[in-house]
Amino acid sequence: MAIWKEQNSVKKEATPMSPDPAPRQDSATRADFASSYDSPRRATERESKESVIAADLTIEGKIEGSGHVRIAGRFKGDVHVQGNLTIEAGAKLTGAVRANTVIIGGELEGNIDGASRVELLETGVLSGDLKAGSLTVAAGSRMRGQVEFGWDDKSPKKPTMTLESGFAP
Repeated sequence: MAIWKEQNSVKKEATPMSPDPAPRQDSATRADFASSYDSPRRATERESKESVIAADLTIEGKIEGSGHVRIAGRFKGDVHVQGNLTIEAGAKLTGAVRANTVIIGGELEGNIDGASRVELLETGVLSGDLKAGSLTVAAGSRMRGQVEFGWDDKSPKKPTMTLESGFAP
């Protein structure tokens, strides 16, 4: 150990002290950081931003915009987004929903209108009417309301629905 301490003390004496107290990055590290930040993958991540309502928050109002929304707490009001809406398990949304994709793991009290895809997860509860392009329902989920899916105003489509069974033969 004595040899190691000597080497450190020699190195400390050999390196001059900088008058600038700010830590310095060498140019290679800064270039690597800049190139990784501006990579195409990062650019698409920035374009698809997601707003989150945390589990310990309760908010009342209205959400409108073109990003993705994830609700883990409680929200009372309408949600109209040109993106995806995710309601986490344990979360509750009371209000009307209009979004591209709606994933329900918590509870939604309100209608879903004009979604291209809706997923009702096994912990999901929907109390309201649903109009969507496609619907996926997991075993254990609950729903009360009217459902219309697979219909297009221009031409009738073949309805798509997936049911997962939790029963073993």
